[in-house]
Amino acid sequence: MSSIRGCLAFVLWFLNLLFWVIPIIILSPIKLLPIKMLQTLCSSLLVYLASNWIRGNVVIERLIHPVKIHMHNTGIELSEEEWYMVIANHQSWVDILILQRVLNQKIPFLKFFLKKDLIFVPFLGMAWWALDFPFMRRYSTAQLKKNPKLRGKDIEVTRKACAKFKSSPVSVMNFVEGTRLTAEKHDKQNSPFKHLLKPKAGGLAFALSALGDHIHKIVDVAIYYPDQTPTFWQYLCGEVKDVHVHIRVSDIDAKMRGDYQKDRAFKIGFQQHLNDIWVEKDAILETMAQSHAALTNTTVTETTAADKTTLEK
Repeated sequence: MSSIRGCLAFVLWFLNLLFWVIPIIILSPIKLLPIKMLQTLCSSLLVYLASNWIRGNVVIERLIHPVKIHMHNTGIELSEEEWYMVIANHQSWVDILILQRVLNQKIPFLKFFLKKDLIFVPFLGMAWWALDFPFMRRYSTAQLKKNPKLRGKDIEVTRKACAKFKSSPVSVMNFVEGTRLTAEKHDKQNSPFKHLLKPKAGGLAFALSALGDHIHKIVDVAIYYPDQTPTFWQYLCGEVKDVHVHIRVSDIDAKMRGDYQKDRAFKIGFQQHLNDIWVEKDAILETMAQSHAALTNTTVTETTAADKTTLEK
């Protein structure tokens, strides 16, 4: 039954993708015309279409595989007229779906740093390009040793990508750990955190530097899956029943503005500040884990008591 549900959800998602992405692809060449007003208008229309694409996905989720999202804080002030840097822990592709669900149309449309190869993904690659998602290419240590001229190229690409975000409000998403959490990666890193990998500061520092004074708030999201980290297919099949989410909004600290590449003192301070944020996030994740455990124990106790009463009758 769950596989049937997953197939149905996938078909509906694919149809929803085609419905919204095809007009996005058709309209995207307008952005190449050297007319600023037309480019701005086109970008706004593309974001409108993309936001409705996400809304359609959320509707499908709620109909086919409803997930209960437990929000652990209230009163967060968010705006679609503000520039945000969004950071979150990373465990699964499902993280992106959860982030879109809780943040869509509350902040500007989320834009992710993507690997350059993803531009070749059918339909989605062109849509991401049209929506100004920044495509990044990381060079390995071996590549840099072989060709030292490549050093700094990835940083320059980051700066050029972020320059596009200065004309209108945007939310730039950064998975600071750099990869998805697994037990193997956690052990290999000897991570000091219970629920997290070590944060990587470089990409975040360069993005903040490139955006300059346009961006002055961080949206820090902690996502906790109580049972197990789900795959995309498990999520489609409705096997994810509960997700816990905590959101913090804060001003970007002065310690996070500077020249990460050339100022060693700033670099060390930035890394320490980000590590402090990660310590707090780890504590929040542990609190959510304990909260879910307490809720589960209470439910089990109440069910047991109810069963006992029924048997006595």
